[in-house]
Amino acid sequence: MAAGGRVGRVLVKPATTARVAIVVAVAAVALGATVAVPEIALAIDNLLPRGLHNALLSQGVLVSAWILFVTATSVVASAAWPVVSRQNLRQVAMVIYTIGLVAIAINLAWSTTFGWLIVTLGSVFIVITGLRNLDWTTLGRGIAIYTAGTAFVAVLAILEIRRAFIDAPRTAAGQPAWAWPAWEIASLLIAFGAVWIVVELWVKAHLLLRQIRPLHRTMIGRFPEVVAHEQTSSSTQLKASDQVAQIMDALYLQSGGGVELIAAGAPPASPFERADRVAEWARNPLGDIVIDARWIAPPAGISPRGWVQTIARAFDATTAVPVRN
Repeated sequence: MAAGGRVGRVLVKPATTARVAIVVAVAAVALGATVAVPEIALAIDNLLPRGLHNALLSQGVLVSAWILFVTATSVVASAAWPVVSRQNLRQVAMVIYTIGLVAIAINLAWSTTFGWLIVTLGSVFIVITGLRNLDWTTLGRGIAIYTAGTAFVAVLAILEIRRAFIDAPRTAAGQPAWAWPAWEIASLLIAFGAVWIVVELWVKAHLLLRQIRPLHRTMIGRFPEVVAHEQTSSSTQLKASDQVAQIMDALYLQSGGGVELIAAGAPPASPFERADRVAEWARNPLGDIVIDARWIAPPAGISPRGWVQTIARAFDATTAVPVRN
């Protein structure tokens, strides 16, 4: 699902080097998680002429998938470093992909332990880059989840290397690997981190639509002309943006279309006090409260979406008063 979501973003937005790399990375995680399923691993082992019941082929494919993951994610991570610019990112990406393909070939032809070493080194680079770019934003939270999953991959890869050095017994054909559940958890964290931005924005837009619904219904009931008939927003985010714009337009029209009124006075510094008064006026425009365009404009530091959301909360909190159009 995460891979499909990332493919969808590439189809509707320019297919930049970083966006394509994320698609490759999440698809590699999907491949790794699929190959880790015992029954699928056994089927892959039996693709060879006489079959292999020591999990050599499936193990090689599994490690190759994770090498591809760290390779593609390293392309994205490299873009976050100052030494890499947009102009040379494609060249850097080609070098990283070449190294990854060589590592996959060595892993399949020689040693999966070497493959796990590459996964470990790549994961460490990704984790360091992720920690350098953490912040409390939608993107930052997505990076944090993605980085946590990658750190989990690094730990599991180190344990795989340790098992190879102590000659731990191989998993029997058709049986779950020793860390199968752990690999699935790591895969889920990475997949969820890859689509976190889309999920969070959808949730926020859905909550916003619910919060502004009463205010939106009231304002477009008075000023239906603010709703363009050709507006057919297909996504929740676009619908929320349209309704915010419609509310702002309707409030502006109700205030007199930009006319400044002496009776309205200057808006207070507190955005909450200002929103309370605008909400009361929006509910009962023929009451004692006078509002002009200065009150309708979003306060400094607040986006139109956040300002409409604040007014909507105050609108819901006001005592129900008969509305007169």
